Amino acid sequence: MKIGRSHKWNYDAGVWRETKITPDLWEISYEVVKRRAGHAPEGSGVPVGTGYHWYILANQQVDKINADDYTTKMSGFKFKLAHKRASKNKWNASFGIQRKRMISFLQDMITQLKSASVPLEFSYRDIAYEGEAIPVMETCEEGDCVEWDIYLNDESKGIIRKMKSGWKMNGVTDKGLIKAIAGILASEGS
Repeated sequence: MKIGRSHKWNYDAGVWRETKITPDLWEISYEVVKRRAGHAPEGSGVPVGTGYHWYILANQQVDKINADDYTTKMSGFKFKLAHKRASKNKWNASFGIQRKRMISFLQDMITQLKSASVPLEFSYRDIAYEGEAIPVMETCEEGDCVEWDIYLNDESKGIIRKMKSGWKMNGVTDKGLIKAIAGILASEGS
């Protein structure tokens, strides 16, 4: 798939397990079948049996709605550590190389978090917003960044992306809010 393109997946009812390790650290596991929303174009994609090993780093926003239920929203990044071709029963990278790739990815994320952010302060629909936009460094060229990680009012809002057709933000349906954020980023020369 070309860089900048996206596709959508639907997840079956999966099983999320978590175990508390410390007051702030939890071990998680999640197993589910994911299904393409729509159909793959004829002849596209990889052969059945291909495998991928991804590392995911994400914000999870959770809100309790009653005694037993929570809403959950995640946004972040996934990084390919290795792949396995359908015709081979071996990963393209040893665990040691995968570990080095993961360390490099995490170091890049630390650099990104330490980079200069753009302050966001505006009012929209009688709500005052304050936060910051952190550039996704891999999308920046000569100071022009295509993607930004957005935090408003002490909450992760997800990633905003500049496209040919305008700005888009997964999980945010209010186009006016997206436009307000994009206006600040555009005035910063990004």
